[in-house]
Amino acid sequence: MSTLLVVLVVHLHLLVRTHGAAAIAATPPPLPVLPVPSYAQLQWQLAEMALFIHFGPNTFTDSEWGTGHADPAVFAPSALDAGQWARVAAEGGFGRVVLTAKHHDGFCLWPSALTDYSVAASPWRDGAGDVVGELSAAVRAEGIGLGLYLSPWDRHEPVYGDTVAYNAHYMGQMTELLTRYGDVEEVWLDGAKGDNRDMDYMFDAWFALIHQLQRRVVIFSDAGPDTRWVGDEAGAAGRTCWSPFNKSDVTIGRIIAEYSRSGDLFGEDWVPAECDVSIRPGWFWHASEKPKTATTLLDIYYKSVGRNCLLILNVPPNSSGLISDEDMQVLQEFTKIRRIIFSQNFAANATVSASSVRGGLDNLQFAPSNVLQDGIYSYWAPQQGQTSWEMLLDLKHSTSFNLVQIQEPIQMGQRIIEFHVDILVGKVWKTILEGTTIGYKRLLHFPVVEARYLKLFVDSARADPLIAFFGVFMDPFSIIYSVDHDGKPSHTNSSELIMLSTDHAAGNKSTATM
Repeated sequence: MSTLLVVLVVHLHLLVRTHGAAAIAATPPPLPVLPVPSYAQLQWQLAEMALFIHFGPNTFTDSEWGTGHADPAVFAPSALDAGQWARVAAEGGFGRVVLTAKHHDGFCLWPSALTDYSVAASPWRDGAGDVVGELSAAVRAEGIGLGLYLSPWDRHEPVYGDTVAYNAHYMGQMTELLTRYGDVEEVWLDGAKGDNRDMDYMFDAWFALIHQLQRRVVIFSDAGPDTRWVGDEAGAAGRTCWSPFNKSDVTIGRIIAEYSRSGDLFGEDWVPAECDVSIRPGWFWHASEKPKTATTLLDIYYKSVGRNCLLILNVPPNSSGLISDEDMQVLQEFTKIRRIIFSQNFAANATVSASSVRGGLDNLQFAPSNVLQDGIYSYWAPQQGQTSWEMLLDLKHSTSFNLVQIQEPIQMGQRIIEFHVDILVGKVWKTILEGTTIGYKRLLHFPVVEARYLKLFVDSARADPLIAFFGVFMDPFSIIYSVDHDGKPSHTNSSELIMLSTDHAAGNKSTATM
C-alpha cells in the first residue's frame, strides 16, 4: 500500500472516530410540516414590527372618521417631513412603514388621476405634493419597507354603491399605488362599509391584482390571504397562537374573534396574525390625547411579537406633518428598554445538551448548541421517533432572570403544542412556566428566579420539535404580580396575571401559568 493511501485511510478513520458519520455525509433535515410560510411571509415575520401612519384631513378636523365632504384646503401641513417618519421607524426597530394612502373619507394622499379629492386639490406643496411618493423615497433611504392602506369604504366617491363601477375604480387606484412607487411590501385593507349602501367588494379580484403587481407583497385583512387580523385593536394575541389557519372558516368583515386570536392547530393555510394598536387612544392625531407609556408598549410587545405575531403600532403625525415630540420620546424609551433587556443573554455562553440529536449525539448539523445562535435558520433537531424531548442548559453560574425567549424555525412549519421550563433548586427540579405554542418567537415573563440549570421540556408536538433559539434575560422595567400569604396578588399593573404557586402533589413543583 502506498504511503499516500495509508495517510488517507488513517485520516478517514480519525474523521469517523471524531465526528461520526456526519463527517462523511450530512444528515438530511426533517421534512417540513405543512403549512409553511412563503418567502414574503417569512420576511414579514422577521421584521417583527411595523409603524402605522394615519394621516389625512381627519388630522386637521379633529376627527376619526371623516365624512368625505371636508374641503381639501384643510389639508395643509406646514412642515411635513416623511424623512422624519422613516427615521423614527428605522431607529425604533420597525421593519416597514404602512401609510393610510386613503382612509374612509376618500381623500387620497397621492395625486390620483381617478378622483378630484386628493392632495392635488389642496394648498400643500401648491397642489404638486405626493405624500406616498415622499414616504416611498424616505423609507428606501432608511433601508426599510413600504406598506399602503387603501380603504375599501370611500365616503366621497360618487360611484360608491355601484358594485361594478366602484370595484373598477378601486382597482384602478390600487394599480396607481402599486406601479408608481417601487416595491410595496404590504397592502393593508379591511372590509369597512357604511352609509347603508348595498356594496360588494370583489376581494378575490383585488388580491389577484395585488399579487400580480407586487411579487414580494403580503396582503393583510380579517381573513388573509397572507396575514390575518388578530381580532382586536389592543395589540394582544392569544396565549395560544398558531400561524396555521383555515381561511375558509372566516370572511372579511365576519370573523370569530377567538379563532383569529388563537389560530388553528389543524389549519391548512399559513396565515399568521398581525396585532394593530395605536400609541394614542385614537388612530388620528388629536391635540387632547396623550401617548401610552414605554412600559405599556413593552407589555404590548410581549403580547404580540412575543406571541408569534407582528406588531403594527400606529403613531399618527400631528397637524404640522411631524411625529410629535412626546410620541418620539415614548418610542425612544421603548427602544432603549428593549435594548437593555435583550443586550444581555445569560444563556449566550451556556453549555447545551439534549435527550437526542438527529443523526446522533455527535452530529453538529442539528446540535443543541445551535439554539444559542440568533436567527431561525439553524436549530436543534431530536432523533426521529422519540416520544419525549428535553434540552438542558448550564448557564455556568447561578443567575437571576425573569424572561425566556424561545423560537422555532418556522420555515419548517409550526410544531410545538405544549412545553414547560424547569430550573434546578437545590436538588429539586421546579417548573417556572408552562406554555402552549411557540412559533416564530415566544417571550415568557415571570417572577424573578435564580438558577444555573434550566430544562426545556416539549410535552407535545405536531411532529419532531425543532428549536432555533433559547435565550434567558432580565427585565427590570415590568412589574409581575407577586403573591402574598393569602394567595392574592399584592401588586397590580397592566401586565397579565402570572402567579407562582406550589403543587405538592407534583413533587413540590412551582408553576407559572402563562
